[in-house]
Amino acid sequence: MLDADHRNAAVIGRLDRRGRLLWSLPKGHIEAGETAEQTAVREVAEETGIHSRVLRPLGAIDYWFVAEDRRVHKTVHHFLLEALGGELSDEDVEVTEVAWVPLGELDGRLAYADERRLVRRAAELLAEPTPPSGLLNPDGVESA
Repeated sequence: MLDADHRNAAVIGRLDRRGRLLWSLPKGHIEAGETAEQTAVREVAEETGIHSRVLRPLGAIDYWFVAEDRRVHKTVHHFLLEALGGELSDEDVEVTEVAWVPLGELDGRLAYADERRLVRRAAELLAEPTPPSGLLNPDGVESA
């Protein structure tokens, strides 16, 4: 999730089981009737307080974790989002801290290698010239 100037990204911090603060990209579950793009916009708003729009897809991350003594498989679809408004807030009970981090510092801040790879991909995409029709509207549909 980029700020309006595309210089900083909003990240969330959560405490792990050992009490360490781990920084990551906002993410969450797709609700019934939602597209992956709508979920991304909703989850970013819930976890960071920032309202945004989808610029383009970044990719998906597949991983496993253990919850309540069972293995859980999760696929997270990530999108490059741009802030439209709101204020940074950590009011979500699942989030310990929220911060704007300069893009150049994300690689050292994010806890997960797969997310660091996505951030590097986002930097490559931001460096490319984007044709005016290449942006996605808030519904995730390419505009003409």
